[in-house]
Amino acid sequence: MSSPSDRLYSESHEWYQVEGDTITIGITQYAANELTDITYVEMQPSGTSINSGDSIGEVESVKTTSDVFCPFSGDVADVNAAAADDPSLLNSDPYGQGWLVKLKVGDASPPETLMDQATYDERYPLT
Repeated sequence: MSSPSDRLYSESHEWYQVEGDTITIGITQYAANELTDITYVEMQPSGTSINSGDSIGEVESVKTTSDVFCPFSGDVADVNAAAADDPSLLNSDPYGQGWLVKLKVGDASPPETLMDQATYDERYPLT
């Protein structure tokens, strides 16, 4: 199974789907597998300003708590209430219904630190 090719990926296992001035953010299948059973999701509320490198929230599992980072600056436009209500969506559908937040940005140019799908899957293969 490979990651979707229409996104960019970070070393900290977040994905970023850029659509105009909106960036949808979630965690990768690799991250979901490593975390195992995700039990709690909390993201910054809509309207919160985010600076590049900030944590936009956290994901808790039976193993650990992990911050979700964002390499873009902007404002949280939407938070996935379904993922907060049912954190298991991040395990079962991290690239679909398990998205976390949508960020409105002034500059959607991706940082050079992000990877395309082929590079990410080569570095972090799913077993």
